[in-house]
Amino acid sequence: MTNKYTSEQFWKLYDKLPQELKDALFAEETGTNIYDTCKRNDCLEYHSEIIEYVGQVLIGVLAPEDFMAVLKKNLKLTKETAKKVVQEINRFIFYPVRPLLEKLYKMKMTPSSLEKPGLVTKTPAPKKEESAPPRKDTYREPIK
Repeated sequence: MTNKYTSEQFWKLYDKLPQELKDALFAEETGTNIYDTCKRNDCLEYHSEIIEYVGQVLIGVLAPEDFMAVLKKNLKLTKETAKKVVQEINRFIFYPVRPLLEKLYKMKMTPSSLEKPGLVTKTPAPKKEESAPPRKDTYREPIK
């Protein structure tokens, strides 16, 4: 699921990213959000690994829907802890750049797709709404 990349490979991938993703990758706010998430969920010992995995998602080498599975498998987090960490990171880090991540991974991201490994949500064509048959209005006010 995850691979180690050399510095040269990282910078080649980084150069191809949109500016907003580059900014998010090295933003102080991103680091602070990851630290706060780890602290709230009692997994500070995995702080540096979680930073690495978030970076891999932002750079385009770890699909967002695989993020939770990687946390559970590689860091041995419980399902509940991994779910909480993923929800917070999704909310504070991935959500602000979601359109760019969707474009990068050529998929539609939904909160449930980030919690279930291997699930990619394809957006179906919108259905035409069928008009409901008219109902008799049962509520009447007296007119004076």
